[in-house]
Amino acid sequence: MFHSIASSSWLVVLRGVCAGALYLSTCYGARAQVIPLRYAQAYSALRSIFALPLLVAERQGFFVREGLDFSMLPVPGGGERLIAALHDGTADISHVATAFLIQSALAGSDAVAIAAEFNNPVYSLVARSENKSYADLKGKLIGIAAENGSITLSIRKLLALNGLGREDFRTRFVDGTPDRLNCLTAGDCDAVPLGQPQDFVAMRRGNRLVGLSTDAVPEYLYTVTAARRSWASAHKDAVVRYVRALASAFQFIRDPAKRDEIVATIVETTGFSQANAQLTLSLYFEPDRGVLPKAGEIKLQGIKQVIAMMAEGGVINAPLPAPERFVDLQYLQAAGVQ
Repeated sequence: MFHSIASSSWLVVLRGVCAGALYLSTCYGARAQVIPLRYAQAYSALRSIFALPLLVAERQGFFVREGLDFSMLPVPGGGERLIAALHDGTADISHVATAFLIQSALAGSDAVAIAAEFNNPVYSLVARSENKSYADLKGKLIGIAAENGSITLSIRKLLALNGLGREDFRTRFVDGTPDRLNCLTAGDCDAVPLGQPQDFVAMRRGNRLVGLSTDAVPEYLYTVTAARRSWASAHKDAVVRYVRALASAFQFIRDPAKRDEIVATIVETTGFSQANAQLTLSLYFEPDRGVLPKAGEIKLQGIKQVIAMMAEGGVINAPLPAPERFVDLQYLQAAGVQ
């Protein structure tokens, strides 16, 4: 009897040891399969609303769930530097404005869009209070983003539609919405394009809303996640995992039940008030203005609009390239998104 009990006890212990060994082996194997992924992000976007999808994916553990060791690398400068980070080995994938991606690809880069981040951005053209109309901006100084970037192209189109050509106002390069708000507040700029929530802040300070970029550009693919075609092809598993995590972030952001969590993330990211964060989400979703993709899907019509605007601005010449040249949809398709 004693022998039977002892044998049984040792059997239990042995099973426990085996189970523990199996657990450790499984955990080690899981850790061994974690894939590092380096994502380049512009300094000017780190504290803007445009970082929201990536921050949500990080904070909600979507990258971890997909087995990714995701890291966000701040890169100084404009879109050219973000593409350069893909070529010099600094980053594996990158946030970039679609216009910069197109320019780089036409110049010989094999970088392509693998997922959409922001569609139809709402940029407010905000002017000092004495400027009551577009006509009042004639001869004034407008603080703009990079000359060939999406923001400037859309604002120039907005101004042109309201009677102001290139020769009718002066410009000054001011990178990033926070710095453009500072330029307006200090009186160094007469008007600037601002994203959210800085446009709400500017208007509460007595500045005047002149117009919205969406008045001129109703459908537009503003920013994408880009990767070199050659790198993505060699690391398809990592790219598909990233796309799935990003899709989960968009679905989380769009869930009305998660609104309070998203507001908190915006507040922590931008440093602005809860009221501004709520106004931003209301602007995007009440009604849904298509600012955010549903799951990172890429609309070729949005890229076609970018190309058309670049041609109107004299950035590229006819014959215009097909939008399909600048995307690789296989990763979205593999993730069940596209």
